[in-house]
Amino acid sequence: MKYLDEFSDPVLARRLFDEIRALTTQPWSLMEVCGGQTHSIIRHGIDQLLPDEIQLIHGPGCPVCVTPLETIDKALEIASRPEVVFCSFGDMLRVPGSGRDLFKVKSEGGDVRVVYSPLDALRIAQDNPDRQVVFFGIGFETTAPPNAMTVYQAKKLGIGNFSLLVSHVRVPPAIDAIMNSPDCRVQAFLAAGHVCTVMGTAEYPELAERHKVPIVVTGFEPLDILEGIRRAVRQLEAGRHVVENAYPRAVQPEGSPAARAMLADVFEVTDRAWRGIGMIPRSGWRLSPRYRDYDAEHRFSVTDIDTQESTVCRSGEVLQGLIKPHECAAFGKQCTPRNPLGATMVSSEGACAAYYLYRRLQVPTTQEASSVG
Repeated sequence: MKYLDEFSDPVLARRLFDEIRALTTQPWSLMEVCGGQTHSIIRHGIDQLLPDEIQLIHGPGCPVCVTPLETIDKALEIASRPEVVFCSFGDMLRVPGSGRDLFKVKSEGGDVRVVYSPLDALRIAQDNPDRQVVFFGIGFETTAPPNAMTVYQAKKLGIGNFSLLVSHVRVPPAIDAIMNSPDCRVQAFLAAGHVCTVMGTAEYPELAERHKVPIVVTGFEPLDILEGIRRAVRQLEAGRHVVENAYPRAVQPEGSPAARAMLADVFEVTDRAWRGIGMIPRSGWRLSPRYRDYDAEHRFSVTDIDTQESTVCRSGEVLQGLIKPHECAAFGKQCTPRNPLGATMVSSEGACAAYYLYRRLQVPTTQEASSVG
């Protein structure tokens, strides 16, 4: 197949649904760990069309959603400084901190700008040598290479008024943490294809073997996701637990050697807190000592941050796959995209935003659930 619409072909989708039904003989719980996959699943109603025995659990696959509250509050403190131009992708501006968000800082006079690339922020630094320009670098392994390249370029060009506020996280340690949780119900994973385009698949076989779970690298279109589910169910039914690449048009086993080399130069692995989950060892990156002068936390000495999570928001349980968004009492009431209590309602990849956008506003009754599919 060459064109995007072919990956939504209803005839092929129906065939895959039929194959999944034919394979399934008992209940299975699968987790997708990518917010883009979550949105595709909800948008196309894939979870509602699967056999009743197959449950899809939405994992912590939204980088905006898992950015810890402490980091958001550090961003707000830095962005409030008069000498700073604070640059960010647009989906971070409405993420609530302890008492406000970046839009509020902007309305109060802070120089907060939406950019479409970290290189845009670097150009702003070049054009404004008398200002400190900070880029909010968040995301999984997918967005880390361009942020690393930007810091590399800043150092190479001698641009001293640029820095990066880093909140990068890594997927394999999160899978490990999920499987180690006493509340874990996950029996197989749909791994994020775009992460593996960068990092390859080398980190996953050990996880699959140790936790006895199938891991299928999956894309984002309906047929991609259905093929990933089909392969995962086939493994579960056969009692197998290996890594499969169901996204070969984009993912190679070695990933992108050039991107991985850039990451190894600019970043080093560190422990990282995930919003709603907590500290996961070796699950993030920070700037390596060679580039520490470009670390915004180091440059601005942001300390003594007092964080206060919403007492009614249950986004942490959503991120861990313990509840579905509409099982939170605040969902669609106190918490909406215009008045979000948690990051999962803000981000374009958040599970709560997906449920709200595609009108999954109520927990289905037993009768309704049994009639789907």
